[in-house]
Amino acid sequence: MDIAKDNKTALVFGATGLIGGHVVNFLLLHPAYSKVLVFVRRPMEMEHPKLIQHVVNFDKPETFHHLVKGDDLFCCLGTTMAKAGSKEAFYKVDFTYAFEAAQLGKRNGVGQYLLVSSVGADPNSRFFYSKVKGELEVMVKTLGFWGLHIFQPSVLLGERNENRFGEQLAGKIGSFFDRMTGGLLTKYRPIEADVVAKAMVSAAQGLKPGVHVYPSHWLQKLANEIDQTMLLSE
Repeated sequence: MDIAKDNKTALVFGATGLIGGHVVNFLLLHPAYSKVLVFVRRPMEMEHPKLIQHVVNFDKPETFHHLVKGDDLFCCLGTTMAKAGSKEAFYKVDFTYAFEAAQLGKRNGVGQYLLVSSVGADPNSRFFYSKVKGELEVMVKTLGFWGLHIFQPSVLLGERNENRFGEQLAGKIGSFFDRMTGGLLTKYRPIEADVVAKAMVSAAQGLKPGVHVYPSHWLQKLANEIDQTMLLSE
């Protein structure tokens, strides 16, 4: 497969979310991308020469499957049980939509799929959230992307459009225990959403074939690499 290094087209699902919003911003600034296609339920309130918005119905992938064409597909789809309202609704967003996006991309020749998963993702987990994330990881590995990159962030920090008091509290508790244990809980230390986004965009430039899984505590190093890239491009 001929993998592009520049003049690339990026595809983003979940562009209006906490991580996805940052991913879009970094992609628009990055010199390797000439187009950034986002797939959203409602138009985003932003404009940029590189940005192309596709307003779609995620329940009808057959109506937009022909648009999912590019080089790097960033999947940042995700919700919470509280916002979804039921396990079924949560599963639809965090598994069904994400897996269908991967299938469409693979079918249309996308080379790299970059997926936001979660720390603790495990298809055999007793916890529904972790189980769904784990099942998704297993299934996307079967699609055979030239490059598959799975990111497993811990509790996310950063501004949100909705209040997630539980995650904010977990973030504070996680930081406290990490300090108290001298860093033994580094894997579970809360992480800023923009760091995850930078790590995703950075990993896409590595052009590494195969499957790559990035634990939360690896993401800062990847994020630093894109900082250097952006600095050199200015």
